Amino acid sequence: MKKIIFLALGFPDVAKYTNLYTDLIHEFHNNGHDVLVLAPAENSNDTGLRLEGGVKVLRVATLPLFNVGIIKKGLANILLSRQYKKALKTNNITLDFDLILMPTPPITLTATANWIKKKANAKLYLILRDIFPQNAVDLKMINGTGVIHSFFRKKEIELYKISDYIGCMSPANVEYIKKHNTEIEHSKLHLLPNWENLPNYKGEKKSTELLKKYNLDNKFIVIFGGNIGKPQKMENIVALAKICQDLPEIVFFIIGTGTEKQMLTELVLKEKLTNVILEDKIPKTEYNNLLRLSDVGLISLSEEFTIPNFPSKVLSYFGNKKPVLASVDVNTDFGIILEDINAGYWAEAGNNIVLKEKLLLLYKNNELRTQMGENGYKYMEEYLLPDKAYKTINNIIS
Repeated sequence: MKKIIFLALGFPDVAKYTNLYTDLIHEFHNNGHDVLVLAPAENSNDTGLRLEGGVKVLRVATLPLFNVGIIKKGLANILLSRQYKKALKTNNITLDFDLILMPTPPITLTATANWIKKKANAKLYLILRDIFPQNAVDLKMINGTGVIHSFFRKKEIELYKISDYIGCMSPANVEYIKKHNTEIEHSKLHLLPNWENLPNYKGEKKSTELLKKYNLDNKFIVIFGGNIGKPQKMENIVALAKICQDLPEIVFFIIGTGTEKQMLTELVLKEKLTNVILEDKIPKTEYNNLLRLSDVGLISLSEEFTIPNFPSKVLSYFGNKKPVLASVDVNTDFGIILEDINAGYWAEAGNNIVLKEKLLLLYKNNELRTQMGENGYKYMEEYLLPDKAYKTINNIIS
């Protein structure tokens, strides 16, 4: 058994909903490890140490970290390390951990991670899910030659340096870090794909009432669920919907919130698109039921990216046996992996003529959709479950 601290940017109360990090931490907990999660509080009255699903979670008051402008978000992230360190001291947490687990984002918790590492003589395992600040440069959120970039780039280099192990999402992620960080020991780097639990229906029947609720009866449903921000470049999906208006059966059902949701809403209204339905967050169970009733799962990444992203939302599509249609940049290996496992189609982001051609291949062939859905499910069963991620990390640190 190891004593572990997990430094989280987002860690929901599992009584409300789960994400990849709650799934992973519960794998550690269920395998007998003593885990403490350090995470932001939902509000100022929600702070302190408590048990959530049997796991110890220390909730810390922070500035708003999500759905805010770049300046407010940057300030909140800069202050986060100091707030976490203070919370550990205030709550008299003994720093005797064997392992520090820390994902990116953010990279600004480096000081706290290094402080714990030195005090406890612990190892630091970095779960690399976000290559920042380069992703912000790609999206023109910050200047690649400016002071802000320089500050965060130094933080990034420092984080890689103090990490004992670095788990990357895909082979292209590993190669990118090697190429752009030559000073880092390459032996630290290894593959740690995303993970998610498979849906557990236990014989539950599909609820067609949801189709009526969202006006989806007799529609071919192309579903998108997740964050709606600059990385997702939803303008490309609107462009696809626009050129699919000659196929009235096809509807684009987009669920989620984010910094670009208002822009998306206004763009859909401006284009007078009746084949796009927008919803905010909905309960996980309802979302999974909608996925089961849908025909295709949609992925969108900005063509501006020079870093190789691997979208985690595809796991919900795989788990619900849905073929994938992906609009992605050429620097990610996601499309190649999708092709290799024959679980969907992809086109270069911005090339919506080709993307429509790929969509029509799925639209016209139910047998193909079924087979691709099965292929994604089998791939997830073999490689993308939380117990696989746990075993990868545990084998590396043992």
